Amino acid sequence: MFFFKGVKRWRVQRKEQINEEAVAQSRLMLLRGLVVLAFFILAAQLWRLQIVEGSRYQLRAEANHLRVVSIPAPRGVLYDRQGRLLVRNEPSFTAAMVLADVPEASRKDVVEHLHQLLDMPVEEIEKLMQERRATGQIFTPLTLKAGLDKETAFILEERHDELPGVAVLTESRRQYLNDGSLSHILGYVGRIAPEEYEELQDNGYDLNDRLGKMGVELTYEQVLRGTPGREHVEVDASGRKRGTIDSEPPVPGNDVVLTIDIDLQKQLAKVLQEHMGKSQYAAAVAMDPRTGEILGMVSLPSFDNNIFGGPTMPAEIEQLLNDPRRPLLNYAVGGTYPPGSIFKTITASAALQEGVARPDTVIESRGFITIPNQYDPRITYRFNDWAALGRLNFYRAIAMSSDVYFYYLAGGFENFKGLGIQRLASYTRAFGLGSVTGVDLTGEADGLVPDPAWKEAAFNNDPWVTGDTYHFGIGQGFLLASPIQMARVLSSIANGGELLQPRVVKEVRNTDGRVVLSYGKAVQRRIPVDEVNLQVVREGMRQVVADGTALTARVPGVQVGGKTGTAEFGTPFYVNGALTYETHGWFLGFAPFDKPEIAVAVFLEKGNGALTAAPVFSKFASYYFARKPPGS
Repeated sequence: MFFFKGVKRWRVQRKEQINEEAVAQSRLMLLRGLVVLAFFILAAQLWRLQIVEGSRYQLRAEANHLRVVSIPAPRGVLYDRQGRLLVRNEPSFTAAMVLADVPEASRKDVVEHLHQLLDMPVEEIEKLMQERRATGQIFTPLTLKAGLDKETAFILEERHDELPGVAVLTESRRQYLNDGSLSHILGYVGRIAPEEYEELQDNGYDLNDRLGKMGVELTYEQVLRGTPGREHVEVDASGRKRGTIDSEPPVPGNDVVLTIDIDLQKQLAKVLQEHMGKSQYAAAVAMDPRTGEILGMVSLPSFDNNIFGGPTMPAEIEQLLNDPRRPLLNYAVGGTYPPGSIFKTITASAALQEGVARPDTVIESRGFITIPNQYDPRITYRFNDWAALGRLNFYRAIAMSSDVYFYYLAGGFENFKGLGIQRLASYTRAFGLGSVTGVDLTGEADGLVPDPAWKEAAFNNDPWVTGDTYHFGIGQGFLLASPIQMARVLSSIANGGELLQPRVVKEVRNTDGRVVLSYGKAVQRRIPVDEVNLQVVREGMRQVVADGTALTARVPGVQVGGKTGTAEFGTPFYVNGALTYETHGWFLGFAPFDKPEIAVAVFLEKGNGALTAAPVFSKFASYYFARKPPGS
């Protein structure tokens, strides 16, 4: 029994030994299978990466290793007509980031460092990064903050190991050297907006470009911009430049010479500011009636162009946008207002040309006229003159600015047949009102020349009446014009009938100073008024200043012609029991009378033609002729 038990125990031990060997063998086979499978998977993956998608990954590797960098072209500068520098370029440091070079594991640390160094909210940095990722332009530097001081720029450069993908770009920033008087003419340059990039990317613009946003900077963008260069560079893993493989230098932009004389511009701004009084805004345009060149153009209030190119605080821009005086609007070309009595120069020209009146036509102003309502004769309407001026011939009617006389000319009275609305509107458009002048600036307004069809459409079929024609004839009612339009009207009267295109750019020069484009006199058309009739109007304007309503427009030693305008606007109110209106002040003046060199239109919101607008012309013209004697 002992033997039996011993044998049984030996057999059990033998069976356990066999099972352990089988398990070990199975495990070894499984391990071999897994190794073979792993090698198979690895080989398949290598085949996919190298054969199937090899070209794509090679391009990505090269993109990380090799970059094509855009080199901005130096932007052309601006000069006044005497060759004095108005705008130049200066170097500026900008903090930027290439998203492709920022490791995801380091992103939060990089953003936190930038938050501290640039004093930018983390949320703002993250938002900019997210917006750039959405465009897919991860290799194009993302501008974080422009206008860095040198100390911050050096710190960013020194800490590049902590800030992978972050770089300091040396860019060109516009510096405007004027005192603000040229702000609306020059305009400014700003970073390209997403919608602008969508439109311009096929023209060589990229996401970091700056371009003109207003004024000459915008109108002559393609002239000033130049052609960007290209640089093929090799970069390391953090995006730092290691070397240049090839480069194509940029072509600088051309320089632009304005028609503006900076001395005249400053003087015009100075005297306009002095006479603003309670006006919230004002404008003046000084044109050469022989060529259409703008010698000076001022819109007040102005602004500092430089705040758009530097490290601008958003509050400064917000303040400009919210200012009720709208300083960003160029009132000289973009503001339209009832012209008042300066419009009588057009009514007078049309009446002479159509034979409605002659120089010796006498009409008596008793201070007003009355006409009955055409539908109910029991109702009468009174149309006032500014005074009872007595018997006036054509010259004295212009000199004394008689409203009654021009009611007759425009709409007729009793047995006197006037122009009527259709002829008056036709001549008004012939003088260029109701459409843009074509000046080479942005934001020009059309103005408005009303007629019966317009009124019916605008006022629910309300018919045109004689009173509307009376108001039209003296520059009131629905009629609207801009200062530059009225400066062009004045120039056409002064030069004998040529309606000229106004210009603020005289010529374009390349970097060698050679003139590559010159803008000469451009006659858009001749106004349909004979020279003999224009001479009558000019003589009436001479008498305006000699012994009429504009004694304040006289210039010592120089004979001038002019016309005052005080246009009512707004809601009427009572002063000492009399119903009255706020008024705009206008003045048109040209000189010398025989051979005009300057034609000036002055506009003052809440001003007066004789009291505030005419003295602006007097002081400006006195400066002009004191500096440049007539005929020189």
